[in-house]
Amino acid sequence: MNLTSQYASITMSLELFQSNKPLALESGEYLSEFELAYTTYGNLNSDKSNVVWVVHALTGDSNVTDWWSGLIGEDKFFDPSDHFIICANLLGSNYGSTNPLSINPGTREPYYYEFPHITPRDLANSLERLRSHLKLEKIHTLIGGSLGGQVALEWAYSLGNKLENLVVLASTAKSSPWVIGFNETQRMAIESDCTWGEKSEFAGLKGLETARAIAMLSYRHPSDLQKKQLDNDHRLDHFKASSYLRYQGQKLAKRFNALSYWVLSKSMDSQDLGRGRGGLESALQQIEARVLTVGVNSDLLFLPEESQFISKHVKRGTYKEIQSTAGHDAFLIEFDQLSYLLQSFYLEKN
Repeated sequence: MNLTSQYASITMSLELFQSNKPLALESGEYLSEFELAYTTYGNLNSDKSNVVWVVHALTGDSNVTDWWSGLIGEDKFFDPSDHFIICANLLGSNYGSTNPLSINPGTREPYYYEFPHITPRDLANSLERLRSHLKLEKIHTLIGGSLGGQVALEWAYSLGNKLENLVVLASTAKSSPWVIGFNETQRMAIESDCTWGEKSEFAGLKGLETARAIAMLSYRHPSDLQKKQLDNDHRLDHFKASSYLRYQGQKLAKRFNALSYWVLSKSMDSQDLGRGRGGLESALQQIEARVLTVGVNSDLLFLPEESQFISKHVKRGTYKEIQSTAGHDAFLIEFDQLSYLLQSFYLEKN
């Protein structure tokens, strides 16, 4: 499907990659075949040196102009008139890629709860299949935040000198007990839904609403809620913060499903770049690309020091920090700061 840009020479295309070769997973399981929905925006230059590959976060999709319009688009930092921008919907997500509601080739029924455990390394390996299919020998910039940053970091390890620049936003090389704990409480909320366990695309949706509300508390900072959700009267009930969290839960449940949320949150928990590679420091030393890690001073989920750890132990690392009251989600909001940090990173000489 081709979507017409406001400039005739710039095209956006939504495509589907189908792999019939089994994908071996870290768990010992495998996917006998899989599909990845992906969006490209802009055109390759003559030597294919202008590839910008974006990896979305937990509930994102492949259309980066929907959720990162302040950074990607005409006259934005990553302009499709200069860059060939690509983003694939991650395995497990329900925006066109193989996920728990997809048909299991072995049973001819949806996977549902039998969908295999997938890690950020598995997700990176699926993206590598797509890169090879597209014959993209070099990636100028690989960028991702949160779960997307975990996947980008795993992929950068295996890409070697095929990748020039890696940008990891509000993420980590190994998920902390804090992150795992937040994710587990969300899955507990899904489990408490009486429909969880049913073989239905609607299973666990009320639980997903609660899970999202819990997540929002980790994505924001108390000062942000104080600024935006404070009640200026003396009410006894129906507080702005209560309405806000309920709204966010309902909003996600309308566009996502609990099974995909379960699978991808489990994937986030399992992040450990050093697994089987001699530990984190040793693994980070193997990344050949220039690396920019960006922390958020108010991030309560992925702490700034986790981003600093990455930049400290890679061969060519730089750490920058977004100043914001927004918390973890600042990497999706503070476009001006992020554009400035990216520009300064590209201008730096190694």
